[in-house]
Amino acid sequence: MGASAIHSAEDARRLARRRLPWMVFDYIDGAAGSEAGARRTRAALDAMTLQPRILRDVSSRSLATRVFGQPADRPFGIAPMGMCNLSAPGADLMLARLAAQYGVPLGVSTVASTPMEALIEEARGHAWFQLYFSGDGNGTFKLVDRARAAGYKTLILTVDVPEVGRRPRELRHGFRMPFRVGPWQFLDFALHPRWSISTLLKGKPQMANFLMEGFAFDRTESRAMADWDTLARLRDRWPGKLVVKGVLHVEDAVALKAAGVDAIQVSSHGARQLESAPAPISVLPQIRAAVGDDYPLFYDSGLRSGEDALKALMAGADFLFFGRILQFAVAAGGEAGLHRLWAVLSEEMDIAMAQIGVSTLSEIQRPDGD
Repeated sequence: MGASAIHSAEDARRLARRRLPWMVFDYIDGAAGSEAGARRTRAALDAMTLQPRILRDVSSRSLATRVFGQPADRPFGIAPMGMCNLSAPGADLMLARLAAQYGVPLGVSTVASTPMEALIEEARGHAWFQLYFSGDGNGTFKLVDRARAAGYKTLILTVDVPEVGRRPRELRHGFRMPFRVGPWQFLDFALHPRWSISTLLKGKPQMANFLMEGFAFDRTESRAMADWDTLARLRDRWPGKLVVKGVLHVEDAVALKAAGVDAIQVSSHGARQLESAPAPISVLPQIRAAVGDDYPLFYDSGLRSGEDALKALMAGADFLFFGRILQFAVAAGGEAGLHRLWAVLSEEMDIAMAQIGVSTLSEIQRPDGD
């Protein structure tokens, strides 16, 4: 059982739940509060439908697109996720190789478990650096300069975490970074020997971007000082493409466009921060109408299938990002499991395109804004 048993994202999640320590699984899978926000996002996606059309020649189809003018073999990439090596040793590098193979962006988290320099190299340049503003910003801007020196051309500023959300599943296990192993965690690891032994042999996952002298990060440190002036300073300092991630309000989207941001990512952070936030898919058409047809608009949160991805494109997104389900695939079947789920997502989307009578992504009809 492993990669061959993955026929859907839910298969990957089920296998990962069996193989990962409870603490690690709940850290990856959990959401804020009682997780009503995650359920709301899922319900909103489930409520959307795709309209089948018949007798159209869709015998030749393509999932290829462009993002920031560069070709991509898929209209979806890899969302920035912290500490991916918790799912399996080397998971970050597996994701980077996947990005390189398909020419899609790899979101490299501030709190990745592999240094940003190694990841952009492994991804053959197909990597975007995701940035958290924290504290007074001094450390943040050091990371900006480091990302530029490493060759990153796109920066993702995540703005929806002024304070880290409370995720009870994570808190019940005493999860924190770096790991502090007490009796409960020791038992948890002992009951999942495959993960524990492989992790022990490869070394405890750490926030790799902060192992160099002069760089520090406190996951729980307040990020509430970031404001529009912070954004302006970042825009002046960063010469490449700037994406702002975590936008759920039309007025914010319009203001970001006016401030010179190159793209907006509609996202609720996977419902991990504010339980009562609206389902991002429900506000995506409104934001598309507000920013216009030609402005780059990205989407993540709640995507579990190729059909979900197609729904988000039809709701107004130009490009999408899958997140935790890719970690589940790695936990379930290693690199083979990751490629298996990627193939499943691609096939699901390809078949759905045939069903609705489109051969290319340019044929997808967006909302008219009424």
